[in-house]
Amino acid sequence: MNTLQIKVKRIDDKFSDIPLPVYATEDSSGLDVRAALDEPFTLKKGEISMLPTNLSVEIPKGYEIQVRPRSGLAAKHGVGVLNSPGTIDADYRGEIKVILFNFGKEDFIINRGERIAQLVFSKVYKADFIESDNLIETERGAGGFGHTGSS
Repeated sequence: MNTLQIKVKRIDDKFSDIPLPVYATEDSSGLDVRAALDEPFTLKKGEISMLPTNLSVEIPKGYEIQVRPRSGLAAKHGVGVLNSPGTIDADYRGEIKVILFNFGKEDFIINRGERIAQLVFSKVYKADFIESDNLIETERGAGGFGHTGSS
């Protein structure tokens, strides 16, 4: 398995106690990223908030980071990443922030250093669109949402 070397910068030293993103297990595909908060933050039910991580990274050309929800937060509390997956492009050098939404029925408290999302590295492929009047026909054709039925 290939390993990318990623430069990471902490933006403010007052959050130096918060661990850098890590894989929870050997075969995890996402690194857990944590909230950089001075005090507990309440994400009210039905609310959207952008949480800081205090991290900026140098992503190699040809890659992106996808910001994805943590399944435990989603299943237990109804908290997810609103623009899932969020995309961090290779040329972005600002702070990584996570857009969380509380889909749950109760307010959710997020504490300093709590794991709030996963970061997944992905290869990026560029495409050139070539306009054409003819596309290769398929069995499915133009069948869209739900075209195969519900069972």
